[in-house]
Amino acid sequence: MLYGKKKVILILIFILFFLCGWVGNISVFAETSIQTNSSEPPKLTDEKSIEKVINEMTLEEKAKMAVGRGFPGTFGNPKADIAGAVGVTHGIERLGIPPLFFADGPAGLRISPFREGDPHTYYATAFPIETSLASTWNKNLVTKVGKAIGNEVKEYGLDILLAPALNLHRNPLGGRNFEYFSEDPLLTGKMAVSYINGVQSNDVGATIKHFVANNQETNRTDIDTIVSQRALRELYLKGFEIAIKEANPWAVMSAYNKVNSTHASENKELLTTVLRDDWDFKGFVMTDWFAGTDPIAQMIAGNDLIMPGDSITLTEFMNALKNSTIDEKILDRDHITEIMNAVKNGTLDESILDRNIRKILNILVKTPSFKRYQHSDNPNLQKNAEISRQAGSEGMVLLKNIHKTLPLDENAKIGLFGNTQIETIRGGTGSGYVNAPYTISIADGLKNRGFTLNNDLLQSYKSYITTLRHQEEYKIKPSILGSEFGLEIPTIPEKPLKAKEINKTVKETDVGVVVIGRISGEFEDRKNEKGDFLLTDREQDMITNVTNEYHASGKKVIVILNIGGPIEVASWRDKPDAILLTWQPGQEAGFAVADVISGLVNPSGKLPTTFPMAYNDVPSAKNFPGTPEENPEKVVYEEDIFMGYRYFTTFDIEPAYEFGYGLSYTTFHFPKVKVKKSKDEVKVSVTVENSGDISGKEVVQVYLSAPDNKLKKPAIELKAFGKTKQLKPKERDTLKFQLDLKDLASFDEERSAWVVEKGSYQIKVGASSENIYETVIFEVEEDMVVEKVNDILKPKMEINKLSK
Repeated sequence: MLYGKKKVILILIFILFFLCGWVGNISVFAETSIQTNSSEPPKLTDEKSIEKVINEMTLEEKAKMAVGRGFPGTFGNPKADIAGAVGVTHGIERLGIPPLFFADGPAGLRISPFREGDPHTYYATAFPIETSLASTWNKNLVTKVGKAIGNEVKEYGLDILLAPALNLHRNPLGGRNFEYFSEDPLLTGKMAVSYINGVQSNDVGATIKHFVANNQETNRTDIDTIVSQRALRELYLKGFEIAIKEANPWAVMSAYNKVNSTHASENKELLTTVLRDDWDFKGFVMTDWFAGTDPIAQMIAGNDLIMPGDSITLTEFMNALKNSTIDEKILDRDHITEIMNAVKNGTLDESILDRNIRKILNILVKTPSFKRYQHSDNPNLQKNAEISRQAGSEGMVLLKNIHKTLPLDENAKIGLFGNTQIETIRGGTGSGYVNAPYTISIADGLKNRGFTLNNDLLQSYKSYITTLRHQEEYKIKPSILGSEFGLEIPTIPEKPLKAKEINKTVKETDVGVVVIGRISGEFEDRKNEKGDFLLTDREQDMITNVTNEYHASGKKVIVILNIGGPIEVASWRDKPDAILLTWQPGQEAGFAVADVISGLVNPSGKLPTTFPMAYNDVPSAKNFPGTPEENPEKVVYEEDIFMGYRYFTTFDIEPAYEFGYGLSYTTFHFPKVKVKKSKDEVKVSVTVENSGDISGKEVVQVYLSAPDNKLKKPAIELKAFGKTKQLKPKERDTLKFQLDLKDLASFDEERSAWVVEKGSYQIKVGASSENIYETVIFEVEEDMVVEKVNDILKPKMEINKLSK
C-alpha cells in the first residue's frame, strides 16, 4: 500500500517537473518544432517551388522523373485508375509530385471501355480522322472538335493527349496518313493550332508528333530519312513551327526515325537548336514509345522524358506480345540505372538532368492530376457525338456531281451496293483507334434519314458478310496489342454480283449507290496493289455493271468513298454520275453521309492532299519506302521541296483531283479581290458571293508564286486560307488575310536564312490549286533577309535533288 502511494507521488512530481520545464522552455520547444518542420522536404506547389524541389531530389528520384513507368492498366499490367492509358510517369509523393497520365490519340481519346471489377463502360467519342478534319478547312470547327476531345481527356482523369499528329502526306501510301492532316505544311500547322487550342482550353495538354519526318511506317524505328535543310525548313518542320509559335502545346513527341543519320530522339540540333533556340518552345519533349537506342544521348539532346519507360526496342516489345511473354519487369528495366550511372561516372552532367526535369515540372503544375481535379468519368458523349457528326459531314468532299445528281430526293429508293455499306469504317487502326460505343453504318444512316433501301439487296449483303465472318480466314480477332487498340478485321472480298440481281434492283429503285471502303493503320504502309491503292477486279466490275444497268434505264449512280487516303480513281471515275469522298468520318459516319446525300448539309470540304492519276505520277514514288527495297535502311527525299501539289503544278503533271479541290451543290464567284502591298506586309481582301440557289460555304485559298532567282521556287504555295460563313443565295462574305515577309520568304541554305528575293510576286486567289479566280502582281525591289536561323541538320550525303 505504501509502495502504491510512493508511486503516485513520484508520478505527480514527474508531471509537475515536466510541466514546469515545458512552460519554462516554450521558446526552446518552438525552436525545436521549427527545426523539425524545416527538415521536411519542400513540396511542389507551383512554378516558384520547382527549384527547391529539384534541389531536394535524390539522384534516383531525378532519374525516375525522366523515365516513364510503363503502360498503366494495359498488356496485363496491374490495374490502374485509367485503363487503357498508354503511359504514366513516376510520382514522388514525399515531394508532392503526382504521376501524369498520357493517352492517344488524334481522332479521339483512346482508353479501354472496361475496368477490372467495374460493371460500367467508359467509351470515348470517335471523331473524324485528321485528314477529314483538314478537309473542312474550318479552323473554328476543328477548335470545337479539339475542345470536345480535351473535355473527355479531363473527365476521364488524364493529363496529356498524345495528339495532334503533324507529319505530312509525302506519299499517298503512308500507312498512317489518316492520322495526319495534309500534304501542305500551312494547312497542317493551322489545323493543328485550332486542335491544340481546343484541347488545351480544358487545362489538359496536347502533344504534337512525330517530330520530325516520320512519313512512313516501313522500318520506321530505324529508317534514315535523308532530306535537305531547305525541304526540312519549308515543309517538314514548318507545320510544327506554326503550331509551337501560335498555340504553345504542352509537349512534343520526338519521332522514331533518324533525321540525316541521327535518331530524332537523340538529335540535339533538332530538339534543342531548332525547337528551343530557333522557336523558343516552352514545353517538354518525350520520346515516341520505345524510340531511340541511347537514353544518355536522348537526355543530352533535349529529349526530357523517355517513354514508356523501358530499354527494349519496339520490335522486341511486339515480339514479346506475339509470344505472350510480356510482363511487368520488361517495362521498367535499365534506363533509370543507366541515367544514374551516367551521372556518377560523368558522362551525363547532372545539370542536364535537372534541366529536363525542370521542363517536365513546369508543365506538370498545370495538370489536372497536380490540381487534384475530381474527374467525373462521365463526359457529355451525346453532345460530342453531335460535334463528330457535324465535323464528319463538313469534311466530306464532293468530287463529281453531273447534272445535279446530288442531293437525292427524300423519297428516293436506293439500291445500295458494296460491303462497306454495312461494315462502314469510322477510322484507322493502331494508336489512332478509338473505343467508341458504336459506328453508324451507311445503310443505317440512309434508312434513318428516310430513304428506302432495296431490302433484298441489303439482306443479301448481310448474309454474305455474316457467312464469311464465320470462316476462320475472315474472323474478327482481338488486336495483338490488346483491346485498347481495337480489333483485327480481315478485309473480305466484295460480294459477287450476278446480272439478275443487279437488274432486279435497278427495276425496283430510283438510284444506285456503290460504296468502296479502305482501312489502314499503324505499323504498315499501304501498297500500290489491287485491294489497296487500286480497286480489285470485283470492285471495278461492280462499278461498271451497276452503272451500265442503271444508265440503260435512264437512272443515275453515285459512288461513296469511305477511305483514309487517296486511291486510284482515273480508270473508273467517268462511269458514275457523282462521287462523294466521305473519308473515315467517325462514329456518326452513316448519319453524316446521309446529311450530305440528302442535302441537309451542302458539302464544303476541299482536298488537303492530291489524288494522282496514277501512283507513279507521285514524285516520291521511286523513293518510297526506301532502299534496299526488301528491307529499307534509308529513304532519300530526292523530290526535295517539290512534294504534293508543289510538284504537280510546277511540272505541269495533271492530277486526278488537285489539292484544294471540292464541289458544292451551289456555285460561288469572287467579285472582288484586293491586294495592298506595304513595306512589311501584303494585305489581301476577298469577297465571295453565293451565285447559286442553295445555301453553302466556300473556302478561299490564297497562293503565292515567287520569282525564280538564285532559289528555284514551286509554281505556287498556299499562304493563307479561310472559310466563309453559311451564305444564302446572292449573299456575300468578305475574308481578309495578312501576309508578312516570312510568308513571302524561301529558305536559303547557304545563308541559313529566310530570304525574300527581289522580283515579281503573284498573289493567286482561288478555290483550288488549279482553279485560280484572280491574280495580282506586286514587285519586291531588293533581296531581304527576313530571319537568320542556326545552320544545322545538314544531310551527310549528297542528294540528287529534283530541280526545275
